Amino acid sequence: MPRDPIALARQLIDIPSVTGEEGPHGAFLQRVLTSLGFTIEEQEIEAGRKNLFATAGGVPRVILCSHLDTVPPFFPSSETPREIHGRGACDTKGIIAAMVDAGEQLIGDGAKDFAFLFVVGEETDSIGAKRANDHFAGRGSEIVIVGEPTDSRYVRATKGALTARIEFPGVPAHSAYPERGDSAIRKLARAIEAIYEADWGSDDDLGQGIPNVGVVRGGEKANVIAAHAEADCIFRLIGPVAAAHAQLETLTAAHGGSIARWYGNDPVRMMVPAGEDSIVAGFNTDAPHLFSLGRPILFGPGSILDAHGESEKIGKSEIIAASETYRKLVLGLLEGTIRL
Repeated sequence: MPRDPIALARQLIDIPSVTGEEGPHGAFLQRVLTSLGFTIEEQEIEAGRKNLFATAGGVPRVILCSHLDTVPPFFPSSETPREIHGRGACDTKGIIAAMVDAGEQLIGDGAKDFAFLFVVGEETDSIGAKRANDHFAGRGSEIVIVGEPTDSRYVRATKGALTARIEFPGVPAHSAYPERGDSAIRKLARAIEAIYEADWGSDDDLGQGIPNVGVVRGGEKANVIAAHAEADCIFRLIGPVAAAHAQLETLTAAHGGSIARWYGNDPVRMMVPAGEDSIVAGFNTDAPHLFSLGRPILFGPGSILDAHGESEKIGKSEIIAASETYRKLVLGLLEGTIRL
């Protein structure tokens, strides 16, 4: 009797797994997969944080992949007749439940040449995917099906991303004598305005490049000219990350600042099964960091608009339907009846 994916989704949601604390979630999922007959290989990323690679017994030509971590804050599962609510409901514990249910059915179908890869750290720096890309390369994988909430539609492309911290030095002084100081906050404010006024490009398919300054810090007290200010930014890119970095560097330097640290990736073009409709997604995923493992397909139940929110949810019928989509997709790829 197949495992109930709705019950499994709630079990997964009820295990807190904010980025950096994925251990208990991974341990539970390992027990579930072992009970279904999968062979587990752990990859330790750091103490208490492990990727899981679970093979069905053959050459893992197709990999079903998603991430173990969630954004904060944790809140447990609840349900209505049609939906499951809770942190990670759609991003991505409902998706993992659908994948596991599909995997159990695939074993029943006699399929062996597939595997699961569940990674840590997607919500911050994709460290799990980056390490897995090196560690599990050369195992025979050809396709990686990445699970993210895409409204159960295939994604043909995702925007790139540049995440950066910009910093500005100042000279402290008494606020009654501003001529004796140099405000880092004023420099930062001018740079932020320039960032939002700049052209971050456009593309007929990917749309507009989008800047966002999400966190600002600076100063010590209201009566002191600020000696330091910084901001954390993320840019949704339609072109190369190197070009966006160079533009941000120029804008920041023009106002007396510098880029303290950054990471990012270019836009990614995904594979779409022949004949299927597809969309473009503005959000980022682990897909850019998994190319050593195969060509990417991006698909999953749930809406990205519900992810990270205070009422995160996923439809029960979406989980059930996605399980069948994953099953048919893996079988079709293995048997050669689905072409990309």
